[in-house]
Amino acid sequence: MTSVQANAITVEYEETGPRDAPVILLIMGLGMQLIAWPQSLCNGLVARGFRVIRFDNRDVGHSTPMPAGSLAMTAMMARALFRLPVRPPYTLIDMANDAIGLLDALGIPRAHVVGASMGGMIAQLLAIEHPERVKSLTSFMSTTGDRRLPGPKAKVLRALLRPRPRNKAVAVRGSMEFFRLIGGSGFPPTDAELRDKVERAVQRSYRPAAVLRQLIAIQAAPSRVQALRRVRVPTLVLHGSDDPLVPMAGGEDTAANIPGARLRIIPGMGHFLPEALVPLLVDEIAAHCLAVEDAAQGKVASAAGGSP
Repeated sequence: MTSVQANAITVEYEETGPRDAPVILLIMGLGMQLIAWPQSLCNGLVARGFRVIRFDNRDVGHSTPMPAGSLAMTAMMARALFRLPVRPPYTLIDMANDAIGLLDALGIPRAHVVGASMGGMIAQLLAIEHPERVKSLTSFMSTTGDRRLPGPKAKVLRALLRPRPRNKAVAVRGSMEFFRLIGGSGFPPTDAELRDKVERAVQRSYRPAAVLRQLIAIQAAPSRVQALRRVRVPTLVLHGSDDPLVPMAGGEDTAANIPGARLRIIPGMGHFLPEALVPLLVDEIAAHCLAVEDAAQGKVASAAGGSP
């Protein structure tokens, strides 16, 4: 892993695959580090012909930590939950600009963008604000920000808003309980797999306050519905039928508001990325991105054939 200066912060990233291959940029969700994208998924996409880049969003992992903001964080979160005006420490737009800054630093003009949960919101903003940089969009277990959509189940919201412990051993237990709560019925991880994922994340970096700051950024963000209707990049929407954190309606609304988007509901999938789900995700994401690459090559070949 290595880092670059991007959008006035340090962004930690890791890349896999040949430098001359088409790029897939993976954007992770709320409080999650780049290692939340399984290495097996990255390897699978590389085997299909891609260069895969995953990175730590600002405030998590080894990327730059952020200040708390002018208001006490709990007061700011309360205002955001009740849709009262709030100035978050940073916004989803800031995080989208971090991703653009990373592409700039690496000299990558365009990428296939794949975002999970909050990362899907950031990926949507890239397609809205920087369509010339996005070859394709995959919005994974995410939503449009429409306030009329159902939110998390009550017990999930309570668990999400519970204060994060300072003790790392307690944090591991709490994270395992939370992922079991949101994981869905179709792809349950083994206890060993879940513990390994959580312990590696906590050992690599543990910044509990960042989760609240990123939640505030999500809550303060306006609906993207109207802007998504203007998106023209090829889009795949993946969502689980058993997602209790971002209900399936969020994925359905995303697909309904992006012209030409393809919706794939995965039975039994919740809001977690276990190894059992990796082969399906590799197939779906690779097929989507390869179709876009093939279409672009076809246009180039047609243009070349039509030249004098």
